[in-house]
Amino acid sequence: MVNRKELDPEKSPEAAFGQVLRSLRDEHGWTQEQLGDRLGCTGAHISAVENGRRPATHQFAKRADRVFGTDGRLERQSQAARYTALLEGLPEYLRQEARAAEIRLYEVGVIPGLLQTSAYAAAIEDQEVRRGAATPEQADERVALIEKRQATLMRTPPPLILVVLDESCLRRPVGGLTVMRPQLTRLLEFAELPNTSMQVAPFTMAERRPYSLPITILTLPDRSLMAYSQSSQRGHLERDGDAVLPMLAAYHQLQVGALSHDASVAMIQKLRKGTP
Repeated sequence: MVNRKELDPEKSPEAAFGQVLRSLRDEHGWTQEQLGDRLGCTGAHISAVENGRRPATHQFAKRADRVFGTDGRLERQSQAARYTALLEGLPEYLRQEARAAEIRLYEVGVIPGLLQTSAYAAAIEDQEVRRGAATPEQADERVALIEKRQATLMRTPPPLILVVLDESCLRRPVGGLTVMRPQLTRLLEFAELPNTSMQVAPFTMAERRPYSLPITILTLPDRSLMAYSQSSQRGHLERDGDAVLPMLAAYHQLQVGALSHDASVAMIQKLRKGTP
């Protein structure tokens, strides 16, 4: 075929998905336009997905599975591609989070994903779309991923979840009052659960705060430790238990300096009422 671009499935997860999509299309003898008609999109969109220029959304992959009769194969591959395309270390972290016996979170600036309402998560992602840092499809998938992560916590027995929020998480008005009030309510509901602890690290901790970036420490069912931390550009998963132990000690120091559970709940209640 003239000007048919060679695909390199090793280039990226998106390219690997595109190569499979093209192979299936070739097997059926369809043009890109013909496949697009069946999937409810344009031939140009099919070309972009096949060439790895545009990631396949969850809905696109589900429709393609129905059209090709591939029994969820494309949906699973698109999910793997999206997870692999996330920050380094995060895909493996998500797998371990789903089975951890204990989860210790420290967050700065924003409510952590495991505690976000859908409206709060959507407000953050909408801004990413406005800045051009994400497509609307990617934003929708990120919000859906947060919901899936939260669903994994509803298991038996549930994990012990210890959360320390920097005061900035509570005072940053993401989405305005219509979003923040339900979000603060969600935090209060979380704090009432028998398997949780909620603390706020107040601004007055200043330099005594041992972490300057968010961090998560997992205790797995076999009591091994794993830590995940990230900046805006990259993430790092630490699997060496000996390296995680000092992080765990620092987390304990953070808890000692933070407000108690009851004092933290009282602060959140005041903020929800609009009291400084």
